[in-house]
Amino acid sequence: MLYTASNPEDETQHLLFHNQFISAVKYVGWKKERILAEYPDGRIIMVLPEDPKYALKKVDEIREMVDNDLGFQQAPLMCYSRTKTLLFISNDKKVVGCLIAEHIQWGYRVIEEKLPVIRSEEEKVRFERQKAWCCSTLPEPAICGISRIWVFSMMRRKKIASRMIECLRSNFIYGSYLSKEEIAFSDPTPDGKLFATQYCGTGQFLVYNFINGQNTT
Repeated sequence: MLYTASNPEDETQHLLFHNQFISAVKYVGWKKERILAEYPDGRIIMVLPEDPKYALKKVDEIREMVDNDLGFQQAPLMCYSRTKTLLFISNDKKVVGCLIAEHIQWGYRVIEEKLPVIRSEEEKVRFERQKAWCCSTLPEPAICGISRIWVFSMMRRKKIASRMIECLRSNFIYGSYLSKEEIAFSDPTPDGKLFATQYCGTGQFLVYNFINGQNTT
């Protein structure tokens, strides 16, 4: 959050923002966690709509913080009763990753723009973040929509987002492992688009629920 340290009103807003963030990422835990995977640096749990109210309240708190951190309006969930929320809990009891998924029927293929001649990987990343994107109007079958995927800024580049998606693919439908082609991303941010491109191995991944005025063709 940008603020002016010498401005009392800004200071108050910053303190409020800071306290809300700390409260959201703090994880006390509960007895019956639905643990999907455990790692040396933490674990991934899943929360479902039928879980106890205290678990759902925590998810709501995290979702609000995630929406603020992503910095733009998020599309509403299509059907809350069919969502799955994955949380990555660090060893120091903080929520450092969140993935919210929902059932969908269709996705739309991103149309990849040709890259200009770029010498370095850094230039490529900068170009990917800045360029506009558009997608096809031709619907393609999809099963899982990733409504939100977020990792705490200080914990990025540690494969947390990738591990959450891997767990999602194994646990979204009982007895089934989703392919990357069956997953769509909801109106990704520039960093989200970069992640989806790297994870899927192509810039032509599926999207859905685009609300920020992106072009279709």
